[in-house]
Amino acid sequence: MNLTEFNQSDRCEHFSCSERSVSSAVYILLYVCSAAVVLLTVCGNLLVIISVFQFKQLHTPTNMLVLSLAVSDFLVGSFVMPLTFIWTIESCWIIGRGFCISFLVISGFIITSSVYNVALIAVDRYLALSNPFLYTSTISWRAVCIVIYSNWSLSLLYNTVVFCFNESFSNSVMCPGECYFFVNEVWSVIDLIYVFIFPLSVIIILYTRIFVIAKKHATAIRELNNHTRPNAQKKITSHSMKSERKAAKVLGILVSVFLLCLLPYYIYSLLGNVIALQMETLPKLLIIIHLNSTINPFIYALFYPWFRRCIQLIITLQIFQPDSALINVFL
Repeated sequence: MNLTEFNQSDRCEHFSCSERSVSSAVYILLYVCSAAVVLLTVCGNLLVIISVFQFKQLHTPTNMLVLSLAVSDFLVGSFVMPLTFIWTIESCWIIGRGFCISFLVISGFIITSSVYNVALIAVDRYLALSNPFLYTSTISWRAVCIVIYSNWSLSLLYNTVVFCFNESFSNSVMCPGECYFFVNEVWSVIDLIYVFIFPLSVIIILYTRIFVIAKKHATAIRELNNHTRPNAQKKITSHSMKSERKAAKVLGILVSVFLLCLLPYYIYSLLGNVIALQMETLPKLLIIIHLNSTINPFIYALFYPWFRRCIQLIITLQIFQPDSALINVFL
């Protein structure tokens, strides 16, 4: 993740790794809570990965995108979150400059791919709902795999370009105990647009369209049922309204979580050279971004009844039985 360069000449004069000011009990509690969040992130996304890999019924284009999102979020929980929590609790980067650069490159790469996986899921669901016949005839498993591969490749290419071709990186001063990457104002705006504004716009626009289309479908079905079966009018109307409210709730959660997790960092990034902001705030904002990876499995998986069925099969070790891949998870 990147920061706009500001006042580098006198940063090191004021920067020092602060001594731990909390009691040992609080210190241990922070690490325990951090470990719990990491474990929840890793296990939640691992359950999604195992489910999609194991059961053949789930080998669909849409679930391939869900799998890609789960993999990126699993990598966040496995490699990025632990170091970020240590950085935050210690109030200092204690692992060394060389590993800091690797951490920043990997973190940016994984988070970028995760954000675009969310956007791709929005595109997939919009295409499936707006033109289901065209979707089933053109969107194949192979095509989705190519899109997923392209997403990961472009995310890696983008972050490599940012880190290798940003002039302010070679001229920046990293004090002992720091782990920051400074970019000029042009790259800061590019990063804001590419990683936040563009995918967020895609998500909001498409999910708004999805809700509008779903509402029209529900209205048409309700009117048809009211015309053909007037005695069931109240029951059908109530069911349709309930479905519409549920759709609105799910879409609102999707967009709100994404926005709340990424918006604080980009506000901080934009205002870093306008007002005096403490750089020690950055790890805390990165944790907020990473929490999106913790929440994603519950949003994209727990809303599906098949996922609850898969969890039951995995926990009870039924996946190790012969022909377990053919088990019907849609019961």
